[in-house]
Amino acid sequence: MRAQIVQVAAGLLAAGGRDAVSTRAVAAAAGTQAPTIYRLFGDKDGLLAAVLEYGFSAYLADKPPLDPTADPVTDLRAGWDLHIGFGLANPALFLLMYADTQPGRRPAAAEAGLAILRTRIRNIATAGRLRVDENLAVDLVQAAGSGAVLALLAVPEADRDPRLADTMFDALITTITTDPVRESADDGMAGGVVTAANALRARLPELEMLTDGERHVLGEWLARITH
Repeated sequence: MRAQIVQVAAGLLAAGGRDAVSTRAVAAAAGTQAPTIYRLFGDKDGLLAAVLEYGFSAYLADKPPLDPTADPVTDLRAGWDLHIGFGLANPALFLLMYADTQPGRRPAAAEAGLAILRTRIRNIATAGRLRVDENLAVDLVQAAGSGAVLALLAVPEADRDPRLADTMFDALITTITTDPVRESADDGMAGGVVTAANALRARLPELEMLTDGERHVLGEWLARITH
C-alpha cells in the first residue's frame, strides 16, 4: 500500500505539480483513506519526502554504468545528458528534487547519485586531467547541471534553446579539465602542477608503501597545492 500511494502521488505530481498532491486527492486515487496516508507518512511533507526518494531512485536506475576504461570526460558527459534529459522529461519531480529541498538535508538516494558523480570526477583526476580540486569540480558540475535544467524549465518548451545545455557542458569541461594530450599554453607550469597533484591525490589509497599517517600528510600537502 505504501508503494502504491507513493506511485500515485508521483503521478499526480507529474500531472499537476506539487499543489495536486493533497492527501485527499492521493487517497482517492490510491483507493484508500486519508488516515492511511497519515499513518504511513505522518503528513503531506512526509509523503512528498517519500516521493522525493522515489524520484531519485528512478533517476539512479537510468544512470549509465561507470566504465573505468572509458574516456572519463565522455563518461561524465553521459551522466550530464541523463541529468538534463531526466529534468526536462520530469519537470515537477525535478523541481521537487532540486528546487524544493531543505538546506542541509539530502535524500539517501541523492547521496548515491552524488557518489557516482564523485567517482566520475575522481576518474578524471586519476587520468591527470583535472584542473581544479575534486570537491570544487563536483560542486561545479552539480550547480551547472541543475542550473541548466532550471533555466530551460523557466522558458516555454517551444522557446528553449537546445544549445544551452551543450554549451554549458563545454564551458564546464574547459574550466575543470585539461587537454588529454597536452595542457594549453595558458595553463603553464602552475596548471601542470595542479593536475599532477590532483592525479596523485586521487590515487593516495593505492600508495600502500606509505603509512596511514604519511598518506594523510601527503594528502594535506596535495590539497594545499590544488586549492
